[in-house]
Amino acid sequence: MKFLIASDIHGSAYWAERLMSAIEEEQPDRVILLGDLLYHGPRNDLPRDYAPKRVIPLLNDLAKSGRVIAVRGNCEAEVDQMVLEFPCMSDSALVMDSDGRELFCTHGHVFGAGMHNSVDSAPVLPAGSALVYGHTHIKVNEESQKHPGLWLFNPGSVSIPKDGTHSYGIYEDGSFRHVVLEEA
Repeated sequence: MKFLIASDIHGSAYWAERLMSAIEEEQPDRVILLGDLLYHGPRNDLPRDYAPKRVIPLLNDLAKSGRVIAVRGNCEAEVDQMVLEFPCMSDSALVMDSDGRELFCTHGHVFGAGMHNSVDSAPVLPAGSALVYGHTHIKVNEESQKHPGLWLFNPGSVSIPKDGTHSYGIYEDGSFRHVVLEEA
């Protein structure tokens, strides 16, 4: 199975369109969206081509494929669920890969690894599981120092990266990797 993991679109139509192109190219079995999909939030500058009304149909069209799993970010509100045609208000989703490995998917503001200003509230998971989170806009792909046996993966941010590289993640054959989105 191949999962494409993306976080922190923050209403950027430009970067959402780039992500949709990547999804078309990657052809994942599932698309995992880790929150902060439409609103930029009061602490962020407006992302490039901020147009949540243009992002909504892109995400809803993607959801028609039945491949979308989404969790709530700290910028999601009830109004977001009213316009998005897939569930997006849960704080977490537990996804199993084809080998039975648990991927605990969350945004990072309720459950987190304690890195880069995320909360240190990792759930208890079986050894070998992964905590997959966004929120910090910083890429992570490493074993947790604070929680031995737990793998940490943060895909970075689609639209407002803190390291300057817009990105998403791929999980395939039991391993994670980052993919940088290029400008068109």
